[in-house]
Amino acid sequence: MILVTGGLGMIGAHTAKALIDSGQQVVVTAYRRIEVPSFLADRVIVETLDVTDRDAFLGLAERHSITDIVHLAGSVPGADPVSFFRTDLTGLLNALDAARAWQVRRFAVASSLGVYLGRPEIPWREDLALPSADLPHLIIAFKKAVEPLTTHALQGSGVQPVIMRIGTIWGPLVDPESPFFHLPPYVSAVLRGDQPAALYADDGFDCCYAPDAGRAIASLIATETLRHDSYNVSSGRRATNREVADALRAILPEAQLELLPGRRGGAGDDPYLDITRLTEDTGFTPAFDLPAAVADYVAWRADHPR
Repeated sequence: MILVTGGLGMIGAHTAKALIDSGQQVVVTAYRRIEVPSFLADRVIVETLDVTDRDAFLGLAERHSITDIVHLAGSVPGADPVSFFRTDLTGLLNALDAARAWQVRRFAVASSLGVYLGRPEIPWREDLALPSADLPHLIIAFKKAVEPLTTHALQGSGVQPVIMRIGTIWGPLVDPESPFFHLPPYVSAVLRGDQPAALYADDGFDCCYAPDAGRAIASLIATETLRHDSYNVSSGRRATNREVADALRAILPEAQLELLPGRRGGAGDDPYLDITRLTEDTGFTPAFDLPAAVADYVAWRADHPR
């Protein structure tokens, strides 16, 4: 059985679905969000768990025979950065304790594409040395620390660490007014019948549809042999605002969308994640290109608030 912490969040839920679709049994933990999405109804075991409670975390083994862990649980920073770091670090250490105590096969943990900030090479590849750089957000700072903490904690344990440098994920269950990615609130404005703020047509960004991200993570658990400890998880291509607008117009021709010419910062390239390593080791390829993802998400939102 595979444990997915934070398994009712956007990425966790799609990971659980992909694992179940591949024939795995899955138990997910949830704490703040406990509503089971329709695509997991009656298919997954849900444990209400505060991952900062070590005894409760380790107690999962009394009810489930867990072979692998996907640690995706996390919190959103408030006014106190120390409180945020304490919460998420405690959850990580408890998950690592469990991985060692249960002698699981693999421990996959969420890092971020933000760890590459400061590298001029495009696309970003796993073999790039991570730079010392000012980081724009507490979450990225924590994710960068997760990597050495995880690999050192599991040294000599027999548990394989899998560091997942997860890209910009969106799709069913995403916060429709996300402050971290402009695409969900842009689409939400269109679905309300509003005219969203004008975007620069050629501004590009890393982008991966949530069902594809779930399949990618599931492949990192299911694949018999992984040759590396770190993998980029995304679509492997750069998307642009022009592509988003074209995809929306194809579905909603009445949408009022204004695109400004060029890029906000002038000529140049936009970073995105290379997924060659992921594809070569697991066979993963995205099922959704951007138009298909936009169409699927618009259809989903017709019956769901997020």
